[in-house]
Amino acid sequence: MPELPEVETIKNQLLKKVKGKTLKAVEIRLPKLVRSDLKEFKKKIVGAKIEDIKRRAKIFIFELDNNFSLIIHLKMTGQLIFNGPKTKHSYFIYEFTDGSHLIHNDMRQFGYVKLIASSKVSDLFLKEKFGPEPLQKDFTLDNFKEALQKRARSKIKLFLMDQKNIAGIGNIYSDEILFYAAVRPNRKVSSLKQKEVEKIFKGISVILKKAIKNKGTSDQWYVDSQGKKGNFQNILKVYRKKDKLCSKCRAPIQRLKMNSRSAHFCPKCQK
Repeated sequence: MPELPEVETIKNQLLKKVKGKTLKAVEIRLPKLVRSDLKEFKKKIVGAKIEDIKRRAKIFIFELDNNFSLIIHLKMTGQLIFNGPKTKHSYFIYEFTDGSHLIHNDMRQFGYVKLIASSKVSDLFLKEKFGPEPLQKDFTLDNFKEALQKRARSKIKLFLMDQKNIAGIGNIYSDEILFYAAVRPNRKVSSLKQKEVEKIFKGISVILKKAIKNKGTSDQWYVDSQGKKGNFQNILKVYRKKDKLCSKCRAPIQRLKMNSRSAHFCPKCQK
């Protein structure tokens, strides 16, 4: 699933490409992916101008000039490609009055699109109980420590991936953050020392910003809004590198199962 860096990358690119454009038409090839009344959806979309594009956690918010917002969640296989080619997996095709278009692909059909009043967007995310945005100024070390104290029995990787604790971090970046912090993913939160907590907190910012700079990780289906792969997969340290040698100590990277997810780590570098 695209995580915070991938969604942020696409958002930043689309702001330059579609902000200010007016929707001329929308072709919907798979209505089940629309989680709103279909007739109302089309009626509100066509003729509306995109005033802004924002991100909350792993979700896009397209703010329209008619006081409605288009909520798009790509989930595992979704793609948003500006002026991209139409394929059998192109389930939404947004056409603009200037002749350009935006393609929404979703091979596994796990994502969704929803249209809601802009005034209710904040209520939607309150209902979902998303945690703080890790790259905003109000995400402080004190906030992080407080959240950890409430989940002392949790394993640190699972804590980082829980959207109620921190928004936007998933399987890829939790592995990379913990390698940066030299902490094993199966450590209980209660076992973490002060310096380890501080290193994890710093790692969240360092790794996510570096991933955004590299336009995300193309692990499987992810491409940016130009249909291009990201670059961060070329500098991953542990994620999906089982049996490969650690870039620091040359020990083989190991993998362990945590609930239904996998965690990758270096047995020597991470304590």
